[in-house]
Amino acid sequence: MEVRLLRLLLLPWKATLSSVLLMQLCNTHFSMASMLEVSQERFVRRDSDLSMRTLSTPSPALIFPPNSPGFQNGRGSSTSSSSVTGETVAMVHSPPPTRLTHPLIRLASKHQKEQAHIDRLPDHSMIQIFSFLPTNQLCRCARVCRRWYNLAWDPRLWRTIRLTGETINVDRALKVLTRRLCQDTPNVCLMLETVIVSGCRRLTDRGLYTIAQCCPELRRLEVSGCYNISNEAVFDVVSLCPNLEHLDVSGCSKVTCISLTREASIKLSPLHGKQISIRYLDMTDCFVLEDEGLHTIAAHCTQLTHLYLRRCVRITDEGLRYLMIYCTSIKELSVSDCRFVSDFGMREIAKLESRLRYLSIAHCGRITDVGIRYIAKYCSKLRYLNARGCEGITDHGVEYLAKNCTKLKSLDIGKCPLVSDTGLEFLALNCFNLKRLSLKSCESITGQGLQIVAANCFDLQMLNVQDCEVSVDALRFVKRHCKRCIIEHTNPAFF
Repeated sequence: MEVRLLRLLLLPWKATLSSVLLMQLCNTHFSMASMLEVSQERFVRRDSDLSMRTLSTPSPALIFPPNSPGFQNGRGSSTSSSSVTGETVAMVHSPPPTRLTHPLIRLASKHQKEQAHIDRLPDHSMIQIFSFLPTNQLCRCARVCRRWYNLAWDPRLWRTIRLTGETINVDRALKVLTRRLCQDTPNVCLMLETVIVSGCRRLTDRGLYTIAQCCPELRRLEVSGCYNISNEAVFDVVSLCPNLEHLDVSGCSKVTCISLTREASIKLSPLHGKQISIRYLDMTDCFVLEDEGLHTIAAHCTQLTHLYLRRCVRITDEGLRYLMIYCTSIKELSVSDCRFVSDFGMREIAKLESRLRYLSIAHCGRITDVGIRYIAKYCSKLRYLNARGCEGITDHGVEYLAKNCTKLKSLDIGKCPLVSDTGLEFLALNCFNLKRLSLKSCESITGQGLQIVAANCFDLQMLNVQDCEVSVDALRFVKRHCKRCIIEHTNPAFF
C-alpha cells in the first residue's frame, strides 16, 4: 500500500522530469541546427569570397543592379533590370562548388536537397523552364548550384540575348556573356542569333564591335534608342555578320548610312555584288539621314522588304527614286512625317506595284489626290494605308483608292478635313473587308456616312471618330450592326 502511494506521489514528478528532458533535447537539436546553418553560411561566404578572387577560368556573367529589390531578404524577383535604379553591371563569378567537404554541412545539405522538389525535374524540363527567363535572370540561376550552372549555360538557351535598362553597363555585359558563350568554340558564338539591347543608352561602339567579332551567325539586332553608336560600329556588324536580316537602329541619331566597311568591300568577290542581306530595316528618328545616305542603303541592301523611315525629315522625292531603283521587293514602307515627300515621291513608290502591302504617309502635307491616284492605280493589293494629316486628300482621292484597292483592311484618313460622307460611301460600297477605319478630326463627316459604312462593312473592328460631329443614334447604329467594333469617340452621351 505504501509502495503504491509512493508511486502515485512520484508520478507528477516523473512527468515533469520527462518534459524537462524533452525540452532540453529540443533545445539541443535547435542549437545543433543553428550551428549547422551558421557553419554552412560561413562556408558558403568563404567560398563566395574565394570565387570572387579566382577568375582564371571562364565563368558566367551575373547581370544585376546593386541593392536590387529583386534580391532583398534572399528572394528572387522576375522584374527586369530596367525597373530598378542605380547602375547595373556585369559581375563575374566562378561556378558553384561541386560538393561541401565538412561532414555536418554535408548532412544539412543532404537534408535540404531532399526538400527541394524542383530538383526532381529532368534536365529537359528545367531547360524548358529556363527558356522563358530573360538574360539577367538566367545568369542568376547559374549561381544556384552546379546542376543549374550547367543547365543555365546550355547552348540552346543562348540563341537570344535581351538586355534592357538605361543604366545597364551593356558593353561590359556583352563582353562577359560572349566570352562565356565562346568557351566551347573559341572566339565564336555559333548559337547566338538575336541580340536585343533596345533602350540601353550606355551602349557604345565598343559593345557593337564585340558582337561583330564574336557572333558571325547573328540574324537579328535591335539597338533602338542607343544614341551613342555611330556609322562605323554599324558597318562592322553588317560586314562581319553576313546572315544579318533584321536591323533596328531607330532613335540612333548618329547613324546616317548602312554600308560595308572598306576592308569587307575589298575582300568580296565581284559575284557577290557588295550587298548586305538585310531584309528588315527600321531607321525611325534617324534625323540626319539624307538622300545620299538612302542611296547608299538602297545600293547595298537590295533585298529589303520592310523599310521604316519615320521622321527622317531630310528625305525627299529624290531619295525615294534611288530606293525604287535598287529595292524592288519592298512590301512595307513608312515615310511618315517626311515633310519633303510629295506626289512625285508617290509616283516612285507606285513602281512597287502589287508587291506593296503597307504604306504610311502620315503628315506628309505635300501629298494630294494625285499621289493617292498613283498608289491606287498600280498598288492594287494594298492592305494598309495611313494618310493621317494629309490635308490635300479629298473625296476624289478616297474614291480612286476604294475602287482600285478593294482588299484594303486598314485606312487612316484622320485630320483630312476635305473628306466627307461621299468618300465614306465609296469605301462602304467597295471595301467590304475593311476592319479598321480612323476618321479622327474629320470635320465634314456626319452620322449618315457612318451608317453607310456600318451597313456594308460587317467585319469592322475599330472605328475612331474622335472630335467628329456624330450623333449618338449613329454610334448606336454602328454598334448594332458591327458588334465586334470598338468605337473611339468623344461623345459623353454614348457609352
